[in-house]
Amino acid sequence: MKNGKISESILKRSVLKQLHTKSDRVTLKSAVGEDCAVIGSETHAMSADASIVTCTQSFTLDVTDKNVRAKCAVYAALNNIYAAGALPIGIEMALLIPTTENEANLRETVRVIDAVCEEAGIVVLGGHTQVSRAVKNIIVNITAIGEADEACLTPSSAVRPGMDIIVTGYVGLEGTAILANECKEKLTTRFSTAFVNKSAAYIDVISTAKEAASAVGAGAAAIHDASEGGIFGALWDMAEASKVGLDIDLKKIPIKQDTIEISEFFDINPYKLLSGGSLIIAAMDGNRIVREIEKTGQNAVIVGVATGSNDRVLIQGDERRFLETAQTDEIYKVFNS
Repeated sequence: MKNGKISESILKRSVLKQLHTKSDRVTLKSAVGEDCAVIGSETHAMSADASIVTCTQSFTLDVTDKNVRAKCAVYAALNNIYAAGALPIGIEMALLIPTTENEANLRETVRVIDAVCEEAGIVVLGGHTQVSRAVKNIIVNITAIGEADEACLTPSSAVRPGMDIIVTGYVGLEGTAILANECKEKLTTRFSTAFVNKSAAYIDVISTAKEAASAVGAGAAAIHDASEGGIFGALWDMAEASKVGLDIDLKKIPIKQDTIEISEFFDINPYKLLSGGSLIIAAMDGNRIVREIEKTGQNAVIVGVATGSNDRVLIQGDERRFLETAQTDEIYKVFNS
């Protein structure tokens, strides 16, 4: 199989179809386009209207910068908790360490993960750490646990025809930051050091806490984290979860010039590049969502509308083409080369 996130067809036939256990305690399970599970309020001792929300994510890229590894790993999970309409409480972390690593690198990795959690206002609840010959670089698995008012849940499957589709932040930003951090020597053969350093600093703005909270407060129906597979993959996953069509204006999707230029350098598609830091939001009143998000100093743009058909369409001027099913993230083309 290809490196990276497995395809939708493999996920459906070899993972989801093999899971037959059910529980009345679980009100929402992970599925295509749904990255969180929800445990209803009747099953725990919290308030009557509160639900537990959980999400597990892995960061497997062989990066050298421990800050990049920690931020990408932790926020990959936290951003899904935010997108579900929940507030995170803490994380469980599982680390797989290759035999070639030393204790100093392990200590620094854990220290940086804890620092990221402090930045996010959460705690490390526990986890597991193991050295294994089966891995060649440090693998970080994060399970984030949060709490949400049941009335505020915003699952990806809640999109309905006629709703505005909003994209927050800038797509491809996480991938841009990783490439700028890990490939500085290559990039400075074309770009200035200042340009590369500015792009590398985007790793510090991949949290979506403010945007998600504003959207939930303004009446968003559904929110989806745009991460692996980029904005194209995220749009497909959200539409698939809700069984709706999409009309998306490609020119309206917010993207930084840095991302375009770095993607051109590596000959990759910026719209299929890791997009942590960006959310897709569906709401009947998209303008209200945009206004509320902009009050926090964050960026948000209405890029299209959900439709009642099965067609997921990208519009660029007079050209209309169909959105493809979620593909392997473009960043692996660089790391595998």
